[in-house]
Amino acid sequence: MDAPTHITYHKIAHTLELQWDQERYELPAELLRVYSPSAEVRGHSPDQRTLQTGKKNVGINLIEPVGNYAIRIGFDDGHGSGIYAWAYLHELGSQQERFWQEYLQELKQANASRLPNIPVSQWRPK
Repeated sequence: MDAPTHITYHKIAHTLELQWDQERYELPAELLRVYSPSAEVRGHSPDQRTLQTGKKNVGINLIEPVGNYAIRIGFDDGHGSGIYAWAYLHELGSQQERFWQEYLQELKQANASRLPNIPVSQWRPK
């Protein structure tokens, strides 16, 4: 798969826009983060995949090229080891609804949330 012709990060919307000729996708940073191709998230086999929770507000603070075949994305939660090949980004874009629904279903089954946890020690009543 060829590289996208345009890559734009929309900071306020937390979306990564990718354009391939006639195809254009806007991928939420949250989706990119929870489906990171890193070993930390994916493991080394499907049964080792770690469900990512609390990533609703995650943003991107780094996008750098990796050769001619991929980009590395650094997220503002400190994760930055995933290498996103063009073909994988295209798959995430073209099948975004399926990936999103699978993620929501996994969260539901784990009784987990997209919202980040706030430690009680940081909460101050007024």
